[in-house]
Amino acid sequence: MKVVKYIFLYLFLIVGVLFAVYFWNMDQKLMEWAYRRVNELFDRKSTDLNF
Repeated sequence: MKVVKYIFLYLFLIVGVLFAVYFWNMDQKLMEWAYRRVNELFDRKSTDLNF
């Protein structure tokens, strides 16, 4: 019985965390932050646009 209680507790916590990420759109906010950091890195490089 104790094992079943822990299984339900962990499942409830996992579903709760996933719902919070979905509800507040945290995955898209994280990707936006990462996209800006990557662009900052590549915008610093000098480029030669001779075709």
